[in-house]
Amino acid sequence: MFKTLRNAWKISELRSKILFTLLIIALYRIGTAIPVPFINYEALIASGTSTLFTTGVFGYLDILSGGALSSPAIFALSVTPYINAQIIMQLLTVAIPPLERLAKNGEEGRKKIEKITRYLTFVLAIITAIGYYAILSSLGLIVKSEVNWFFKAFVIVAVFTAGASVIMWLGEKIDEQGIGNGISMILFANIVAALPNNIIQYVGSLSASKVAVWAKWVLGILTFVIMIASILFVTYMTDAERRIPVQYAKKVVGRKMYGGQSSNLPIKLNMAGVMPVIFASTMVSIVPTILGFVEQSKGAFKKGSFGYVVKSLFGTTSALYIILLFVLIIAFAYFYISISFNPVEVSNNLMQQGGFIPGIRPGKPTAQYITKVLNKIILMGALFLSIVACVPHILNAVSGGLLGLIAFSGTTLLIVVGVILETVRELEAQMTMRHYKGFLE
Repeated sequence: MFKTLRNAWKISELRSKILFTLLIIALYRIGTAIPVPFINYEALIASGTSTLFTTGVFGYLDILSGGALSSPAIFALSVTPYINAQIIMQLLTVAIPPLERLAKNGEEGRKKIEKITRYLTFVLAIITAIGYYAILSSLGLIVKSEVNWFFKAFVIVAVFTAGASVIMWLGEKIDEQGIGNGISMILFANIVAALPNNIIQYVGSLSASKVAVWAKWVLGILTFVIMIASILFVTYMTDAERRIPVQYAKKVVGRKMYGGQSSNLPIKLNMAGVMPVIFASTMVSIVPTILGFVEQSKGAFKKGSFGYVVKSLFGTTSALYIILLFVLIIAFAYFYISISFNPVEVSNNLMQQGGFIPGIRPGKPTAQYITKVLNKIILMGALFLSIVACVPHILNAVSGGLLGLIAFSGTTLLIVVGVILETVRELEAQMTMRHYKGFLE
């Protein structure tokens, strides 16, 4: 990997793209440290309310925002509105025929879909910003002054919304002039930036626990070993693929013979990436998020009350939460791939190019065979995502909550490894055109 970066740095065009990407990430990190007007940060720290946004589900969202949620900063909403807008558009593209036709209309259709996604991101950012303001107001974190409350609310909501819009713009600029996927690079930067603080929090919670000293050392070493093993496992599985052999028919033109070559159709084990995990985590976190806000504003739930029972059922260490997360990841993996990969189109393309799968007739039988193989691959990939995402939650439950934010390490690990591998592949692809040896050679 380091050799790839060194070779890429020698190429002026790639060097410019790398520097541009780093500049955008630096600008984003500056935005995560700029405070929002009319918010009483001293009261936030003094009351200990900031811990609400650094534990449980909110801790996960705070990681994705690079700590901007708990500050709160102008980039507190992070990329969440944009990701949700993309998910909604993917669902609507399947459900609404005009949008489906638009998505299949080449580059022009793609641009129109992206334009609609931007508008939807803006709307979702406004809704989220209003909810965030309501939470801050209910906690008494709005500065008391002679300024009209409506004006303060308008400014805070406008700043949060503008921050989400700027993040979307920064991500698109990375796509156009930088390296890698813009939104993924921002998420990667947020997770890496939050890593030292997360380690400090974990060590602090482990030290403050009432377990024996030897048990603390065992938990610490076990966590380290599990993280290293998880990185290796995720890296291996992310690169894994099923190759379907493809043979091309021979064609004679004059005195020359064309075709007759053997190739393969690669199908990635994890075609869906981390999107099913993000979507599933968002769905199962709705109830814990609402309960967290209610409990923070109204006080702790009494034992035996309805709120206490619901909180116990949907807690991040509960069996119901883990089971729902496991099932939803598998369901969303099947859905995501079904709308992004069409075996019929692949079969038609092979037939038009004179290609066929040995032992399988072209046309419908080929499409059926690819679908059969694809269903098996999706299941294996979905189980892989579910295991990586759920095992940390299980370990946190077994340890009695001592692992804290480590419970969400599976999701963040998938994001980090996926972004690194994707970026390396893009660099290698561009260097291959310039006859440079890459990381995988």
